[in-house]
Amino acid sequence: MSGIESLSEYRSVWLFVLFDLPVDNKEARRRYRQFRDFLLKEGFSQLQFSVYARFHGSFGKAEATSKRIRQMIPPDGRVRLLIVTDRQFGKMEVFYGKKYVPTEEPPPQLMLF
Repeated sequence: MSGIESLSEYRSVWLFVLFDLPVDNKEARRRYRQFRDFLLKEGFSQLQFSVYARFHGSFGKAEATSKRIRQMIPPDGRVRLLIVTDRQFGKMEVFYGKKYVPTEEPPPQLMLF
């Protein structure tokens, strides 16, 4: 097998970044935007307000991304990093209102590997 089918749903992982950062003054809003922009440049997708996730082909790659994020955390606020397997992520239940929607699929660019 090649491409995304060969990735184990137990070895590939999703890295979540959950955060609450203050936005009560101009400087705090600037730090919030910088942190959010950093996550987007790192390839994260917004799942909900202040909840971002990115797929990684391995735990080691997710750890490397976590290290970069830790260096960018603003001095105040709360930030959580959570790694779950693709299998666990796929078992998440997602609802828009009362309508069930499937979880996000791993990004197609992984087919290049």
